[in-house]
Amino acid sequence: MSRRLVLILAVTCAVAVGNLYFPQAVGPLIAAGLGVPADEAALVVTATQIGYTAGMVLLVPLGDRIRHRPLLVVLLSLTGLALLGAGCAPAPPPLVAASALVGLTTVAAQIIGPLAAGLVAPDRRGVVLGTLLSGSTGGMLLARAFSGMLGEWLGWRAPYLVASVVTLVLAAVLRHAVPDTAPDASAARRPYGAFLAEPLRLLRAEPELRRSCFYQAAAFGGFSAVWTSLALLLTGPVYGMGAQALGLLALVGGVTMLCTPLAGRLVDRHGPDLVSLLSLIGILVAAAVLVAGGLGGAAGLAALTVGTLLMDTAMQSGSVANQSRVYALRPDARSRLNTAYMACAYSGGTAGSWLGVRAHTWCGWPGVCALLGLLACAALLRHAVARRGRPGPTVRPYAQAGEPGGR
Repeated sequence: MSRRLVLILAVTCAVAVGNLYFPQAVGPLIAAGLGVPADEAALVVTATQIGYTAGMVLLVPLGDRIRHRPLLVVLLSLTGLALLGAGCAPAPPPLVAASALVGLTTVAAQIIGPLAAGLVAPDRRGVVLGTLLSGSTGGMLLARAFSGMLGEWLGWRAPYLVASVVTLVLAAVLRHAVPDTAPDASAARRPYGAFLAEPLRLLRAEPELRRSCFYQAAAFGGFSAVWTSLALLLTGPVYGMGAQALGLLALVGGVTMLCTPLAGRLVDRHGPDLVSLLSLIGILVAAAVLVAGGLGGAAGLAALTVGTLLMDTAMQSGSVANQSRVYALRPDARSRLNTAYMACAYSGGTAGSWLGVRAHTWCGWPGVCALLGLLACAALLRHAVARRGRPGPTVRPYAQAGEPGGR
């Protein structure tokens, strides 16, 4: 796969993920522009998230059943039209409906991952997946900042209209840039209803999928617990800051855009297990560093900055390793494998957010850090059990039969 195609796919990931997150920054502007309460305007974000969850379940598995190029072009075109509808919505109900359609169709990043894994040789899969993850991270961070500034300048509709144009242009670009891949013949013949149940069957059948899902659910759960509770810490009596402080601290996570391709190179050279181990150890160290963030003052802020940066980098690097391991299991079912993997990861994140708030309520900031450490220890214990049960290392455990480097 050429560097030009990797760049185009990374930009597509950035735009698709950005479409999911930029409405979070314009919620107050929507409320003021349409003359509705803030909680009613917040339904826009909720509808987008619900639509995205539905798209993960209903549309992402189709990457194994439909050719990738037309699937991506149709999804991006529908997203662009839904963004246009949202930007022209005269009242909250049609805006919420259009936002749900945006969430449902902006799942291109989850289809591009399996596509790229099939187009690249196994010894370059890690670095390509790391580059795509960098695009997703950049889209998440930049979309919030861009939409907020543009909305303040031109009104809340402007970010939707600009995003619509960019998404539709990308749909046209992908129509010519993405190679025309053919799905597995047996998958194409399967009924749609039975096909959607495949991720659950794969979870039961593939131990390495379950292991990767456990690693990412634990890591993302701890990540979500920390970031959910950070708002309580920074705006509480220890620091007494405004909500914008959390946004500035989150921008530090942009460094992970540079780290994930490096993690991918490590996966390509040494296999995913080493990177998984290092990432879990990194999360455990981050938990220890973050404890000092509860002290307040300049030293506490420094600990929060270093700790969140280490945690974000470790979590994202671990995701590259996990996806490399998952995509190597069944080349004919990568989209269904990805559906199972992402569903577990988001379930872990949801549970982590809930547990993080409870830990902060019961034990304060040290309780949140302890939760992060416990989740990392649980994943490390699972890793140790997996290594003990393995007969010995192979040269490339993630290269499959019939692929370059496979047996």
